[in-house]
Amino acid sequence: MSEPVLNEPVPSEPIIDQPEILLRRSGRVGQIILNRPAAMNALTHAMITRISAVLTEWASDDSVRTVLLTGSGERGLCAGGDIVSIYRGAQGSGADAARFFADEYRLNAQIHRYPKRYLAVMDGIVLGGGVGVSGHAGIRVVTERTRLGMPETGIGFVPDVGGTYLLSRAPGELGTHLALTAAFATGADAIALGLADHFVPSHRIPELTRSLAGSDAVEAVRALADAPPPSPLLAERDWIDRCYAFDDVRQILAALERSSAAAAHAAATLIRTKSPTALAVTLASLRRARALPSLEAVLEQEYRVSLRFLEGTELQEGIRAQVIDKDRRPRWSPPTLDEVTADAVTAYFAPLTADEDHLAGLHLAARNRPHPHDTGISGTSTNTNTDVTTETTRRSAS
Repeated sequence: MSEPVLNEPVPSEPIIDQPEILLRRSGRVGQIILNRPAAMNALTHAMITRISAVLTEWASDDSVRTVLLTGSGERGLCAGGDIVSIYRGAQGSGADAARFFADEYRLNAQIHRYPKRYLAVMDGIVLGGGVGVSGHAGIRVVTERTRLGMPETGIGFVPDVGGTYLLSRAPGELGTHLALTAAFATGADAIALGLADHFVPSHRIPELTRSLAGSDAVEAVRALADAPPPSPLLAERDWIDRCYAFDDVRQILAALERSSAAAAHAAATLIRTKSPTALAVTLASLRRARALPSLEAVLEQEYRVSLRFLEGTELQEGIRAQVIDKDRRPRWSPPTLDEVTADAVTAYFAPLTADEDHLAGLHLAARNRPHPHDTGISGTSTNTNTDVTTETTRRSAS
């Protein structure tokens, strides 16, 4: 990948100097730069709380009209949360990891209902927590270099940061396919799935960054966006919709393996490498999320599930195998889908105790600031953050 446009100088002055987060102001735009390039800008707890505080400050600052989110380094916007820190926290009491998730999910909701233009440049790698700080933005820009994914099932976890909200509202079963396989989506795929809005070639991102200083964000994006190329994933929708139409992962695998599509067989092989527990809970999370009325309601569900994974062994084992020891040989428990009981899955959605409920009251934001993507069905949707009416693939339950 060539030198990223986000690292090129822009006509602005740093207003704060923190190693992990850089803030710049230029005209009417406030820019947040994720600045851990050696870790693909993985989010630490300090980054999450700082971003939230900056957004709160800029929301009442009349000199800021648009917030721009970018990432530094060559590889992309953000590779997700700092899972090494989560691993260490889970080995202790789990309290630090629980607070990390709570603050991260509050930030996701804050972005979703931000009262000003919030434009996320989803160039390069955008994974997990990176989707959380960009996929809920009012204006979401992808490029030909975008590689977006929710890789959680590969580390014994489930899509979170509102990922089950976004994926459950994708057309047909495309979101289910991405969630269970933990596969990458291109920028064109992201638009087709309703995870992004505009395709801007990467060589135009510097111009977009400069134009935001004096132009309305919607107009600036419109002037530089191209029609996206065909979506590879959308071309596979026929067999994906058929094979993933079940509410049991074992039935999905059987359908994939019966399919005449070679890509379906590859998907089945990939799914079988994931944690059986994580797969079953992920599918249940997606099905439940479809019926929930808002992002906040889904985040509250995801938080319950996340805390139960912190109590278990799957998440720790997955991170150990993939990141700590890097032997790529996780020992899942139980090791097969047949051994994952319905009661065990249901337990992940159990109500929280008063001591656990760090997200208490999050749903009140949904009542106080309605969002057009929380209700309705697929089709034409108007995003009040962008004042642009687009054909979107986001689905919401009525």
